[in-house]
Amino acid sequence: MKIDSKTSNDISFEDFKNQILHDYQIAVLSRECSILGRREVLTGKAKFGIFGDGKELPQLAMARSFKDGDFRSGYYRDQTFMMALDLLSPKEFFHGLYATTDIEKEPMSAGRQMGGHFSTHSLNADGTWKDLTAQKNSSADISPTAAQMPRLLGLAQASKIYRNVAGIDTTNFSKEGNEVAWGTIGNASTSEGHFFETINAAGVLQVPMVISVWDDKYGISVPAKHQTTKENISEILKGFQRDENNKGYEILKVNGWDYTALIHAYENASDIAREEHVPVLIHVKELTQPQGHSTSGSHERYKSEERLAWEAENDCNKRFREWILENNITTEDELLAIEKSAKKEVRNAKKEAWSEFLAPHKKAKKTLVALLENAAQSSPNKTFISKIVNDLIAIEEPSKKDLTSKARKTLRYLIGENSASKTELLQWIEKFIDDMQPHYSSHLHSELSNKATSIEEIKATYDSQPEKVDGRVILRDNFDKLFEAHPEALIFGEDSGAIGDVNQGLEGLQKKYGELRIADAGIREATIIGQGIGLAMRGLRPIAEIQYLDYLLYGLQLLSDDLSTLHYRTVGKQKAPLIVRTRGHRLEGIWHSGSQMGALIHLLRGMYILVPRDMTKAAGFYNTLMKSDEPGLIIESLNGYRLKEAIPNNLGELCTPIGVVETVKEGSDITVVTYGSTLRIVLQVAQELKEVGIDVEVIDAQSLLPFDIQHDTLKSVQKTNRLLVIDEDVPGGCSAYLIQEIVEKQGAYQFLDSAPQTITAKAHRPAYATDGDYFSKPNAEDIFEKIYSIMHEANPADFPKLR
Repeated sequence: MKIDSKTSNDISFEDFKNQILHDYQIAVLSRECSILGRREVLTGKAKFGIFGDGKELPQLAMARSFKDGDFRSGYYRDQTFMMALDLLSPKEFFHGLYATTDIEKEPMSAGRQMGGHFSTHSLNADGTWKDLTAQKNSSADISPTAAQMPRLLGLAQASKIYRNVAGIDTTNFSKEGNEVAWGTIGNASTSEGHFFETINAAGVLQVPMVISVWDDKYGISVPAKHQTTKENISEILKGFQRDENNKGYEILKVNGWDYTALIHAYENASDIAREEHVPVLIHVKELTQPQGHSTSGSHERYKSEERLAWEAENDCNKRFREWILENNITTEDELLAIEKSAKKEVRNAKKEAWSEFLAPHKKAKKTLVALLENAAQSSPNKTFISKIVNDLIAIEEPSKKDLTSKARKTLRYLIGENSASKTELLQWIEKFIDDMQPHYSSHLHSELSNKATSIEEIKATYDSQPEKVDGRVILRDNFDKLFEAHPEALIFGEDSGAIGDVNQGLEGLQKKYGELRIADAGIREATIIGQGIGLAMRGLRPIAEIQYLDYLLYGLQLLSDDLSTLHYRTVGKQKAPLIVRTRGHRLEGIWHSGSQMGALIHLLRGMYILVPRDMTKAAGFYNTLMKSDEPGLIIESLNGYRLKEAIPNNLGELCTPIGVVETVKEGSDITVVTYGSTLRIVLQVAQELKEVGIDVEVIDAQSLLPFDIQHDTLKSVQKTNRLLVIDEDVPGGCSAYLIQEIVEKQGAYQFLDSAPQTITAKAHRPAYATDGDYFSKPNAEDIFEKIYSIMHEANPADFPKLR
C-alpha cells in the first residue's frame, strides 16, 4: 500500500515543534528509565529487569494514533507507549521494578508482576465497569511470548460485535464499534503458534486490529535466521495481503528509526482498521536493543562487532535526535537541556520510589527491633536472640521477608517461656502476616457480593407430569432462554453454529440469533479461548466452546497464564467473565476421555471448574455464571446428551450452586465421593451393595474448584466414618486433590475408622472400545469390590472375604 504523506492535522510550526520535542522528551525519559532500571537490578534492589530501550520511536508513533476506547494487548517492552499516553510515570516504573505492593503507587499490578507488564484499570472499586470509551485501555500483560495475541483477537472482535449486533447496551464499552485493538510483539515471538493462529483467525473474522512487530533481528541470543523463514515476517505473510477480490490484511513495512514514516504508517493503519474493520500488520524493521534482552546477561556475548556498531549508529533515539537537528526543528542546546531535565527527573523518580518502598519496612523494623530486645532481656536465650537483633539492625534496607523471618526465628528461642514480651512479639507476628499476606494472595476470585459462590441455588421445578427429553434438549432450551435475556451473550466454537454443535445442544439457535452470536469457528482452540478473553474484557458475555475436553489442552496455556490469573494479577482491576464450555468423561478411547482433570484443577486456580452429572445441572451452572462476573469451565458429560431427563419448567432461571456438593443417596456405612458420568455407575453399585448389607452414602462433588465450601462431606464422614473417592482421572490426580480437601482441609481424618482410599483410572489413557474402557477406568465391579473390601477389613464376620 502506498503510504499517504498527510500529517495528523494542519498545524502551525510551533505546535509541530512542540509535538516533536515532547516526543523526544518521552523517548529520552523512557531510555533513562531503562538504563537506571538495569542498574537497580544489578545492584540487587530489584530482582529482574526487561526494558523497552531501542523501541521508543515506533511506540511514540503508535501512541499518536491510539484513541480513547482503544485497547492494547502487548508485551514487556512497551514502556514508552505507556509513558507517551501518560499511563505510566517514571516513579511508577520504578515502583513496578521494586514490586511495591501499594496499588496507588504501582497501579499496574501492585507488585504481583515484574516490571514491563502494563495494564489500566477497567473496574471501579465496587467491581462495576468504568467508561472504557472515555479512557485509553491496556489489557494486563503476561510474559509467555505471543500469548498476548489470542486475547488481542477478542478485543478487536468486540468492536465488530458492538457495531453489528443490535440490542446490546454499549454504554461504557463502545461507540459504534470504532475502537481498535493494538497488539505488539517481538519479531522472534512471531515464531510461536499463537501468533500464526491469531493472524489467520483475524483475517477470517476481519476485525479492527493492528499488530506491530518490533524487529531487532534477535530473540534473546538467537538471530532471525533461526527464527523466521527468509528472516522477514512481512515477506512470508504476503499471502495475507488483501486485494481487490479477496479480504485479508493490510501489511505495512517501516523502519523503526524513521519518525515521519512511522507517524504516517500508524495513521494509515488506524484509519484502515477503525473505519473498514480490516486487520493491519506493521512490520517495524531495523530496531535495536541497546542493553540486550534483559538483565540476565550481556548481548555482547552473541552479537558481532559489526552488529553492535550498526546498532550504535542506528539507535532510534540517536537517529531521531539527528533528524530534529538536520531539519532545524530546534537547537543542540535545547536538546541538551531536554536530556538533562529528563535524566534528572528519572533519577529523582528512582530515589523517591525507593524511599517510598522502604519507608513502611523501616518503620516496621524499628518496632520489631524494640520487641526483640524486650524479649531478649527476659529470656535465658538472650545471647542467641541478641544476635538476631544485631543481624536485623545491620540490614539497612529491609524487606518484608527479612522482618518476618527474623521475628519467627526468634520464637524458637522462646519455646516454653511465658512472658509479656513474648506475647507482644507473637501478636506482632500474627498481625504482620495477616496484614501482608493479602498483598500477595487476594483477588484470586471476586471478593464482591455477586461472586459466583454467593449466587443462591434455584432448584429445578417440574410440572406434575414432566416430559422426559434428551439431555441435549434441556441444554438447548436453556441456552435459548439465556440468549434471549442477554443480548450481550454469544457462543462460538467448532460446529457450534450451523449444525448447533456436535451434540445438538445449540440446535436452531443460529437461525434465531444470527451468525455473529451463535458462530462457527475454525479448528483453532487457542484463539477460541483468546476470543473469549478479549470479548469478556470489553463487557460482552462470551461462551467459548471447545469441542472435547482433551482439545482444551491447545488453549490451556492461555487459560492458565491469562484468564485464570487476570483478576489476581490486576488486584481486581480487570475481569474477564468468560464461560468455557466443553464435554468429556467416559467416552471409549484415548481421546475425549476426560482424564486431564488433575492437571486442570492445578493449572486453572482462579477459575471455577464445574462437573455436572447431567444436563439439568449443567444448565444451572450456565445460569449461575451468567449472574456473576467470573470465569468458569463447565465440562458436560459426553455420554449424557441422549439420556432422558425430566424437563424443568424454569429453564433460564434454575441455578446450580458453585462450591456445593449434593448428597444424591444417603447411607450409613461409607461415604463415596465422585462426579460426572462416573456417578451413574456409583449409584448403580450402591443399589447392588444394599443386597449384601452395605449402605453407601453417595456425594456428587459437582464443583471441583472450589470443592465443598460448606464442608458437607465432613458431616457425612462424621456419620459413616469411612471415605472412598472415585475418579476417572489418573492415579494421584483429581482423587488425590479431593482426598486432601476432605481429610486434611476439612479435618475428616479425626473421624475415620478406616484408611481413606481412592479408585482411579489406570496410569495410562483409556484404551479404545467397551473393553478398553472397562480395563482402563473404574468399572462397577471395581467399585463394588473396593467398598466391600473396606467393610470386610472393618467387620470380617459380617463381610467375609470376597476374593
